[in-house]
Amino acid sequence: MSKAQPDQAAGLKTRAREDKNGARAVRVIAVTSGKGGVGKTNVVTNLAIALSRLGKKVLVMDADLSLANIDILLGLTPDYHIGHVLNGERLISEILVDGPAGITILPASSGWEDLTALDDTQKLSLLEQMDALDRDFEVVLVDTAAGIGNNVLYFNQAAQERVVVVTPEPTSLTDAYALIKVLSQHKEKYFRLLMNMVQDEKEAKDVYRKLAAVADRFLDDVSLDYLGFVPTDKNLVNAVRHQKALVEAYPQAPASKQIVKLAERINESPPRGGLDGNIRFFFKRLFQVSEGEIG
Repeated sequence: MSKAQPDQAAGLKTRAREDKNGARAVRVIAVTSGKGGVGKTNVVTNLAIALSRLGKKVLVMDADLSLANIDILLGLTPDYHIGHVLNGERLISEILVDGPAGITILPASSGWEDLTALDDTQKLSLLEQMDALDRDFEVVLVDTAAGIGNNVLYFNQAAQERVVVVTPEPTSLTDAYALIKVLSQHKEKYFRLLMNMVQDEKEAKDVYRKLAAVADRFLDDVSLDYLGFVPTDKNLVNAVRHQKALVEAYPQAPASKQIVKLAERINESPPRGGLDGNIRFFFKRLFQVSEGEIG
C-alpha cells in the first residue's frame, strides 16, 4: 500500500557536496502535473526566484519542449535555445539567459521534442558542454510538460525529486493520479504534492487527502508527501500581464508569501538519499532513461 505522510526531513539543512570530480553536486527537482492549466510554470518561476533569494544558485530548465513559455512569463527574449546547441550552432553556455533575482534559464525549443531522436554525437557534445559550464548551480528546477508523454516521464525519472502540482478541479486530481501511477510503474515511489489555486490551507489539505486516499488504496509502496499550497490570488493575473514574477511584482501578496514558505521548506528538506552528481550526471541519466536503460 502507499504511504501518505508529512515531510519527515523538514528542519534539516541542505548541504552541497562535491562529486568525485570536484564539482558541486546539484539538486534536480522536476515540477510536473497531470494536466495543463494548473499554474505549474508560474510555480516554477516564482519558486526559482524565492530559492535564489535564499542564497541558492538556481537554473530553470524549460522542459516543455513543444510549448516553451518561461521566457514569455518573464518578458525575456532569448536569441538562442537548446535547438541551436543540438545542431552545433551554439554552445550551451551561449544560450543561457539571466533572469530576475540572479536565476538562470535554459530555454527550450520545439525542435527538441523527442530525446530518443538525438544521435550519439549530439548526446556526447551536450554532456561535454555541461562539464564545461562555469556556473556552479546548486538547484535545477525542471519545468516539465503536462501529461504523461514520453519526455515528461524521462525528465521525472532523471530528476532526484518530483513535485506534482495539483488544483482542486476533479480533472486535475484524476490526471495527477494517472501521472503518479505511470511513474510508479517505472519505479518512482516518492512524490511531493503542491496544491495550487486553492482558497486556503484547509482546502489544500482536503485535496491532498483525497489524492492520498486513492493512492493508498490502489498503488503499492508509493509515498505522497504534502509540500504545501499556493492560494488563488488576483495579483497573479496582473503579474502575468506585465510579464513579471509574482514574488517580485507583488511581494506582499498572499500567494507570494506562500511561495516563499515553500522555498524555505524545500531548502530545509534535502532529497531522500542526499545529493548525487552534477548537471552532467543529470543529463547522462536522462539519456539513459530515454534509451530504456533505466526504469
